[in-house]
Amino acid sequence: MLWTCLHFSDLPLAVFARGVARELSAVVSSASHRPDVVAANDVARRRGIVPGLSIAAALALDPDLAIHLHDERAEAHALKSIALWAGQWTSTIAIEPPASLLLEIAGGLNYFGGLENLLGRIDAGLGTIGFSAVVSTAPTAGAASLFARAGRTIVIAEETDWARKLCALPVALLANARDALETLSGIGVRTIGELLALPRDGVARRFGQALLDEIDRALGTLPDPRALFVPPERYHGQLELPVPVDEVEALLFGVNRLVAELAGFLHGRGAGVTRLTCDLVHEDVEPTSIVVGLTATRQIEHIMNVLRERLARETLPDRVEAIRIVSEEIAPLGAKESDFFPVARKDGEAGAQLIERLRARLGEDAVRTLELRADHRPELAGGETAKVGHPKRSEGSAVPARRKADPSLCSGDSSPCAARLGMTPGNRPLWLLSSPRRLGADPIAAEIRLESGPERIETGWWDGFEVGRDYFVGRNARGEALWLYRERGGEWFVHGIFA
Repeated sequence: MLWTCLHFSDLPLAVFARGVARELSAVVSSASHRPDVVAANDVARRRGIVPGLSIAAALALDPDLAIHLHDERAEAHALKSIALWAGQWTSTIAIEPPASLLLEIAGGLNYFGGLENLLGRIDAGLGTIGFSAVVSTAPTAGAASLFARAGRTIVIAEETDWARKLCALPVALLANARDALETLSGIGVRTIGELLALPRDGVARRFGQALLDEIDRALGTLPDPRALFVPPERYHGQLELPVPVDEVEALLFGVNRLVAELAGFLHGRGAGVTRLTCDLVHEDVEPTSIVVGLTATRQIEHIMNVLRERLARETLPDRVEAIRIVSEEIAPLGAKESDFFPVARKDGEAGAQLIERLRARLGEDAVRTLELRADHRPELAGGETAKVGHPKRSEGSAVPARRKADPSLCSGDSSPCAARLGMTPGNRPLWLLSSPRRLGADPIAAEIRLESGPERIETGWWDGFEVGRDYFVGRNARGEALWLYRERGGEWFVHGIFA
């Protein structure tokens, strides 16, 4: 086995700071009656503000200092969100409170191109979602955790001298040594190796067997079972903004953080999101809720493009305090066939994404597409969808009542009124008229020469829109190729025009 530990030493600050692009002077404050600095970012440190300093003294050094109250719930939620995102690398994940995450990565090394490449992708991905971590790798979870919490960016992939490096770490890192640190320091024990040099029986009697067991688990001489993280069915990410925002454009940076987390979750599930909700949380009014429908995708760029267009249409009723994104529906993404030679994508993905962006910009009902339908009647064999991906008439629904030919359409003008798609076999025109035009006479009297036919279409008796027609291709005096039909009663109609 091979474990990688991600230790987030600045997690108390990161849960607030990752929502903005520009780093401001900020600290996290304790919740006591005389609060002090729990964590300070680099900007604050450069001004002399360090952990342990009182908030009053910090404000004296920097009056514009942003102060956030220590929020352990937000930190726990952030660790779970990172675990959801990390599911794209491995399914074996353990959360180690208060600020660490453990990943068992041995099974995916070949798939991700080796250890070095995998660790590089994890590190780069953490930056995308707004976190930074000390990343350490070792043969046991305990050792990886100790190295990371010691601030050691170390990679030990083979069982060589890693136990010696582990023994050089401070004994203060051990959870079961905290109550004994003063005593251990008094006898000159400061490292794990110095502790192990003492008689084991004496250490167990004086400091408890749990301390030795913790070391043995890190060394791999004892099993180290851990409660594994079980991801939920849906992604639910929330980002608190360090300062309230009243402009939509300023929200996009934080939205991108959450969408990157969502993409990692979807990679781990082998799925794409088909419907998501983006809530903009306000202080005094109900959240602004944006629901987006998508063709199953996990592409960060595409999801962001759709959300950007959708957000641009919103008028915020109040300043935004937080952003929340929930994957309402997801669907499996099947493998796509590939070609030996590069060719254009055959799945129409780019076209679907363009349509989704147009819908986000113009409105859900403003963009429609044409679809084919399993019906031999030309006027029902195709049409526009009510929404992209949602046909106007689904299978099993009622069809329109039969339309009679309109006598007002008997003029000699043969320009098409509307376009429809045909899907029955045989020679079909590019354009179908919105309603068939009555000839008023047989083709010979109308100076139309029949060139081919007949092709009989007789169907629809089961739904009240029965047709019985013989179709012909004819050409008029102007040389236009027409699609004609004769009904059972003998009347002739023009139904379409060939290009």
